[in-house]
Amino acid sequence: MDLSKAQRIFQAGRDGGADFIEIFEEETRHAGVAFKDRKVESASAGTDYGIGLRLLFGTEVLYAHTSKDDEEHLLKLIAALTLGRSGKSAALPTDLDTPLAALRGTPGALEHRIVRDPRTVGQENKLDLLRRADDAARRFSTQVTQVQTRAADTVSNILIANSEGLWVTDTRTRSRFYVNVTAGDGSEIFTAGESPGAQRGFEFFEGLDVEHHAREAAERAVRMLSAGYVQGCKMPVVMGNGFGGVIFHEACGHLLETEGVRRKASAFAGKLGEQIAHSAVTAIDDGTIANSWGSIGVDDEGRAPEKTVLIENGVLKTYMSDRVGAQETGVALSGSARRESYQYAPVSRMRNTYIAAGSHTPAEILASVEDGLYAKKLGGGSVNPATGEFNFAVEEGYRIRGGKIAEPVRGATLIGKGAEILPLISMVANDLEIAAGMCGASSGSIPVTVGQPTLRVDSILVGGR
Repeated sequence: MDLSKAQRIFQAGRDGGADFIEIFEEETRHAGVAFKDRKVESASAGTDYGIGLRLLFGTEVLYAHTSKDDEEHLLKLIAALTLGRSGKSAALPTDLDTPLAALRGTPGALEHRIVRDPRTVGQENKLDLLRRADDAARRFSTQVTQVQTRAADTVSNILIANSEGLWVTDTRTRSRFYVNVTAGDGSEIFTAGESPGAQRGFEFFEGLDVEHHAREAAERAVRMLSAGYVQGCKMPVVMGNGFGGVIFHEACGHLLETEGVRRKASAFAGKLGEQIAHSAVTAIDDGTIANSWGSIGVDDEGRAPEKTVLIENGVLKTYMSDRVGAQETGVALSGSARRESYQYAPVSRMRNTYIAAGSHTPAEILASVEDGLYAKKLGGGSVNPATGEFNFAVEEGYRIRGGKIAEPVRGATLIGKGAEILPLISMVANDLEIAAGMCGASSGSIPVTVGQPTLRVDSILVGGR
């Protein structure tokens, strides 16, 4: 996209009465290799290109996208978006020799240092990683019946420009490794997985201990295969660090995005400054962690990221916001506007979302529970985004008896509502860990991390047999 074409697109939007016009241009190259049953299951690589055009009339959003970049086509899309509108906004500056960025300033992109561009490394270089992981999982136990591994990377080049003078580019490089191990005893099976990821190039794979992750998944699958089933009831639950944070992400995090708050579809709407959690809880969404899977250089409106304290000592401080959400709720912009690709308009979304480390040790928290459940690792689940009601499976769980971890149990689910669980998190440990994941919402599927230290929930409904 050149400057003069962008100016003409902006002016066409202004002529149609739009208050704000934005161009999002993207080229993304993706590549991956999958290995299953000791052979290559698939190998793929490709490039996606497109342009998204967003017009705002006040806080009303109109959006169109296309894979064509010729000016006539883009102007027709603008005309279609403004069809039936009346009025004409102020004209843009006409000096096309002046960079748009000079009009308003360009935010500095956070740099995530990339050592080896994955586009320069052949797909065959991933095969050794996948074979090594497969071998490590199968060596762990004869009960391992199937191993699936995958290595994937993406590189995106982005341009974001708007009618206020913003002109910013960003390159986003991410790599991720997946291993799923299934154990069986002839009558039942159990599957466990690990999927680390980072905003790094091929050096991520070179520094990754794939055998360790494969053994972790195999050990969990074999151990839980022989576990007994838990009996359902309300009880104290100690939640493990790392991916345990997915409950906060799903059941509370989405309720703290202005996209839900501005629509009054959040239990936390109108509660800024109120005590919504136990004083042990401080929750953060941080887009600035170097090379983290969920970090961003700039958000998808071109704003620099920041570290946003959402809840501090139990008190709701702010929401994650995008341009429209900030305007409608009155909170400051947080650099949280995100989208899967040019095919989606951006909305407020999470980045690296976690409960901050506390003052206890994991041992102290376990010792505080006489009879309960230790949910070491969570699996899949479902959430009602409007209410925060959740139902999550426990992938690896143990009974707690007399303050100590006892026998493994399977079939446990954690059932509750985010707003009701937050006041019951009474102890938080000092072992914060974050884990890579993907989050789906109205602006598509985006990379995020979830996290927490080990923590105690005083009472939660545990589903079982």
